[in-house]
Amino acid sequence: MSRQLSRDTRPELDLRRELHRRGWRYRVDAKLLPGLQRRADLAFTRRRVAVFVDGCFWHGCTEHRTIPKSNDTWWRDKIEQNRKRDTDTGERLRAAGWTVVRVWEHVPVPDAVELVEAALANADTY
Repeated sequence: MSRQLSRDTRPELDLRRELHRRGWRYRVDAKLLPGLQRRADLAFTRRRVAVFVDGCFWHGCTEHRTIPKSNDTWWRDKIEQNRKRDTDTGERLRAAGWTVVRVWEHVPVPDAVELVEAALANADTY
């Protein structure tokens, strides 16, 4: 697991590239809440929009999720903990005034950009 990328994955890079091409500027791998080690993949700090690009395997996508056959109980627990952490992170960010956008890695880039831009259009600028 130590070899798994925590940032700069292909879906994340594709989304970043398209948003940048459209003129959006953002922070990458941003720590948004003091005392919390969790990081957003993209952060539009002036508009307080946090974007997470979730991998289907690691975050338990209901469409594409697979569980390895060996040590399946451990993997189920691991993925369920990831999902709980994702929910907790979203709740904490919303409580702090952030808009949270979660995009699955399998979502086509134009659709993902549309989700992000909709959130940005509805967000207040600080």
